[in-house]
Amino acid sequence: MPYKAPVRDLTFFLNEVLEIDRYTNQAGFSDVSSDLVGQILEEGAKFAEEVIAPLNRVGDQEGCKWDDGKVTGPNGWKEAYLQMVEAGWPSLTCDPEYGGQGMPAIVGMAFGQFTAAASPAFSMYPGLTHGCYEALHANGNPEQKAKYLPKLASGEWGGTMNLTEPQCGTDLGLIRSKAVPNGDGSYAITGQKIWISSGEHDFTDNIIHLVLARIEGAPAGIKGISLFVVPKFMVNDDGSLGERNSLKCVGLEHKMGIHGNATCVMQYDDARGWLVGQENKGMAAMFVMMNEARLGTGLQGLAIATAAYQAGAEFARDRLQGRSLTGPKNADGPADPIIVHPDVRRMLLEAKAIVEGGQAFVLWTALQADLQRAEDEAVATKARDYMGLITPVLKAYLTDRGFHAASLAMQVHGGSGYTEHFPASQYLRDARITMIYEGANGIQALDLVGRKLPANGGRAIMSWFADIDAYVAEHGGNEAIRPFIDGLAESRKALQEGTMWLMQNGMQNPDNAGAASTDYLHIFGLTALAYVWAQMAVAAQKQIDAGSTDPFYGGKIATGRYFVERMLPDVGAHLRKLKTGADVLMSVPADAF
Repeated sequence: MPYKAPVRDLTFFLNEVLEIDRYTNQAGFSDVSSDLVGQILEEGAKFAEEVIAPLNRVGDQEGCKWDDGKVTGPNGWKEAYLQMVEAGWPSLTCDPEYGGQGMPAIVGMAFGQFTAAASPAFSMYPGLTHGCYEALHANGNPEQKAKYLPKLASGEWGGTMNLTEPQCGTDLGLIRSKAVPNGDGSYAITGQKIWISSGEHDFTDNIIHLVLARIEGAPAGIKGISLFVVPKFMVNDDGSLGERNSLKCVGLEHKMGIHGNATCVMQYDDARGWLVGQENKGMAAMFVMMNEARLGTGLQGLAIATAAYQAGAEFARDRLQGRSLTGPKNADGPADPIIVHPDVRRMLLEAKAIVEGGQAFVLWTALQADLQRAEDEAVATKARDYMGLITPVLKAYLTDRGFHAASLAMQVHGGSGYTEHFPASQYLRDARITMIYEGANGIQALDLVGRKLPANGGRAIMSWFADIDAYVAEHGGNEAIRPFIDGLAESRKALQEGTMWLMQNGMQNPDNAGAASTDYLHIFGLTALAYVWAQMAVAAQKQIDAGSTDPFYGGKIATGRYFVERMLPDVGAHLRKLKTGADVLMSVPADAF
């Protein structure tokens, strides 16, 4: 069941909905045209389909191997990674000053959907490296940037982030890794980090680790954490590699999925590292990489859903079983393909609506990442507000719904999906981690209601409401797409109602905010998808009204109608649950569980 990159879906949203040619006056877009982006995505699709996708099953079956600190990847993975580096894909959105191609984030996020769908475990190697690049680009000093960024941008060196320790995950204030000044500007880093994706492998000559540790005498808790760059091999002044640093992988995790990615236990024993940014400001510096990773994780959950949906649809077209309720559709055969059955279509359309809406949501958010660099300060401020507000929604909602879509794809496969003869099992296993790492989805919901909503006096959410109101007013008279506009307006109303409930009840009892947070995030996610589905419906209907007979446009509207009619009503259920507050949750004594 080969993966097919959804180039048409993405170029439709980029060119006909967002109309990216309008942004040539924005930073990063001056040399970017829709034609160029189309060419990049066509070539990226070929690379994902022909080079990466065939290795996905190999990675799942073979996994990574550890031998006395050395880790080797699955068969063929190193060669594919080197092909990716040679083709220049890791440098796509990196700063030209450090050898990058300077493409906008929206182009990178589009290409990232292809690689993450082709093999989520493979895509994590360049993905973590890019996050390391971004953190150093934002917080490193000139010497660090010159030393590390060119090789990270090209992908010739790998990169990681080292946060979690055996005794702490979410609460990083509990970390024990320590940093002792060596007297020469470097620090001796000692401690153990766990669950370090891409922490050790044989794809690159060097791996640059970003490590959170506490300088001796620093304040307790989160306020005393600093960030350090700790290379696997020392880097000489001329850029050549020197001696091996005193850090190593002491084991690999045995996991449910993403077997092709090395998830490492890393031991640091007086390893030499250098402070990144200011002392005790490590969390602020690392958040650059964490936010990058959270967006990438949301993209990953969506991308796995894309591949799973494609496999489910192909199976449904081929699998013969039963007859249509309205009479045989395959009269010359022994049975009809299962795609004739309404419930199979329900599952496929639900997955399809999640996938296509999610693809648009990712690209819309990526545009905001680009607009943060706008010269117009009002545009840049609004984009930054949106990135803060939307990141936890995108991460949590798309990974939750991505796993749901992968589960639907397995159900379409029936018993075959539960076996390893078909890819449905791997997609389901690979998708499950996306709901957990880079901040579990419940943590994302708490971040949304506890930090992002009240930030700057609620400026971001009010701007979001105003944008939706303006869109509804602009297109409310278009009868052809009225269900989309009405659905968006109703969802927006529910989101505002949930926001007001949180403002009135969350302050009085913080448990109310915690209890309501996940339902609130799902209302937000549904509203976000309603917004992009309305935009796609407007663009598709415009083509139909102009006389286009391309079935793509009618298919897009039909899928969107399924979302509006069969999925968007869930907003009402989430709102009703949200308003029950914390009483029923917190009234049960702990020993009753």
